[in-house]
Amino acid sequence: MKTQLNRYFMFAALILSLLFTTVNVNAQAKNAAPQIKNVVLVHGAFADGSGYRALYEVLTKKGYNVTIVQNPLSSLEDDVAATNLALDKQDGPTVLVGHSWGGTVITEAGNHPKVAALVYIAALQPDNGETTVQWLQTAPPAPENGVLPVDEKGIVYYDKAKYHAGFAADISKEQAEFMYASQGAFHAKGFLTPVTKAAWRDKPSYGIVATEDKSINPDIERAMYKRSNTKITEIKGSHVVFMSQPVKVANVIIEASRN
Repeated sequence: MKTQLNRYFMFAALILSLLFTTVNVNAQAKNAAPQIKNVVLVHGAFADGSGYRALYEVLTKKGYNVTIVQNPLSSLEDDVAATNLALDKQDGPTVLVGHSWGGTVITEAGNHPKVAALVYIAALQPDNGETTVQWLQTAPPAPENGVLPVDEKGIVYYDKAKYHAGFAADISKEQAEFMYASQGAFHAKGFLTPVTKAAWRDKPSYGIVATEDKSINPDIERAMYKRSNTKITEIKGSHVVFMSQPVKVANVIIEASRN
């Protein structure tokens, strides 16, 4: 009887060992290889795609296929069209990422069938029928930012004297000067255009709150993400947290690619 019990316990121990090994191997495989390899990055207003260089390098070194959209910034419809062109060229499921105004763009463009998940980086996230400006008006602008002027052609500009402190305080003065010089001309009508179909209602969404943001009040970001049941990650950084904290931002994108 004792011999039979010993054999039983040995057999049970062997089964448990095999189960543990299988679970461990599966977990390692999940961590080693993303389920989604494609990432499309959409920039916001007062910037262009070159700001994504550091984030691009982190992601590509981890094996991701990264595409950066150059938004024309002429309207919401035009920016969505540019994003859809990039999505059309992807060879499979894609994580669509938007910063700032780019959040409004991916909220509309995220309905593309290849989009599997959305990531908002200090970004706007309107609902159906809502405009970007509605959310920007829910909290007063930071002193470092102020009211953005609109010229006679309907183009809104960031005050050059406030750009570093108000937009990109945690990167170098030289980097901020390059960002200012390379930004696109943003047509203010984009802020007034309502979203027609919010993709976050149907797709998994992840949102990064930049806790030192002076361009979009962090409380606005929190309120939008909470309303949409977006998974929130708070990262200490300015509005361009993807430049100052590219590894931490990349980790959120990687998480989105594995779920």
